[in-house]
Amino acid sequence: MTTTRRGVSALILTLAAGVPVIPGAAGQEPAPKEFRIGYQKVGLIVVARRQGTIEKRLAAAGTRVRWVEFQAGPLLLEALNAGGIDFGYTGDTPPIFSQAAGGNLVYAGAVPPSGDSEAIVVKADSPIRTVGDLKGRPVAVARGTSSHNLLVAALEKAGLGFADIKPAYLLPADAGSAFANDSVDAWTIWDPYLALTQARNDTRILVTSGQTFEAPAFFLANRTFAETHPGIVAGALAGLSDAADWADGHRDQVAQALADVTGLPFAIQKVAADRTHFGVLPLSDAILLSQQTTADRFFRLGLIPRAVRIRDAVWTPPRS
Repeated sequence: MTTTRRGVSALILTLAAGVPVIPGAAGQEPAPKEFRIGYQKVGLIVVARRQGTIEKRLAAAGTRVRWVEFQAGPLLLEALNAGGIDFGYTGDTPPIFSQAAGGNLVYAGAVPPSGDSEAIVVKADSPIRTVGDLKGRPVAVARGTSSHNLLVAALEKAGLGFADIKPAYLLPADAGSAFANDSVDAWTIWDPYLALTQARNDTRILVTSGQTFEAPAFFLANRTFAETHPGIVAGALAGLSDAADWADGHRDQVAQALADVTGLPFAIQKVAADRTHFGVLPLSDAILLSQQTTADRFFRLGLIPRAVRIRDAVWTPPRS
């Protein structure tokens, strides 16, 4: 994986070098005074914030970075589309829902899948032994998130339709309470909530995303911002690549950083950090095909109002 990441890092650095971020550069708008990044308290983007790698990349432009926290991807993308933030990170599903709703976004880069970091869980003593056993049962899931995609895909793989279960659309805090008090029979969730739930020893994993499919997460930008300030977006990706290079060899420090910002125990965040794949990937044909397959699945099931073409929302950095 190191060789792959070095190749990607070289690509990102080339993009950053080829698209100047110096204010007033020929053919570009002056760099903005502020670059607003939406984030959740998970993974690589927390590392980048802690290390200041994006700030370092944008220093020459005189652009300061403002970080805005969100509980889940759909909320982050609402802000991105409204112009409340310029850039952010989510799982695979939120941008599909956003694009289907006419959102003003573009895909800027991808994050390698971390197959064991998301799962459908049940109570340890639950009679539910397979995904097929979820038929007719209430399952907590955050609508429009990567966990929503995991649930849909796992049901399909088990020969069930989404209509065969009773989805309870809840964000993680409320879903955790519903799962704890048995208001739902299963919960589809991501790290660090998954690691925290596993640590309680009363939970059993039914299936992970890695056992179902391999779906990357994404870095996204407001389309208008990316078209106006391509050098800032390229610089942010370069900073994230810097953070990925560091994180892969410093997982204990990553876990401590995540523990500091979330208040969760180090041991919980260590589990999450150890099963995270850090990196910044270009938007390859394979990645775009995977995302298109997910979008087609959601349209076929009637979960998004119209079909979308993922390539229509892919940002292409200009070459100097």
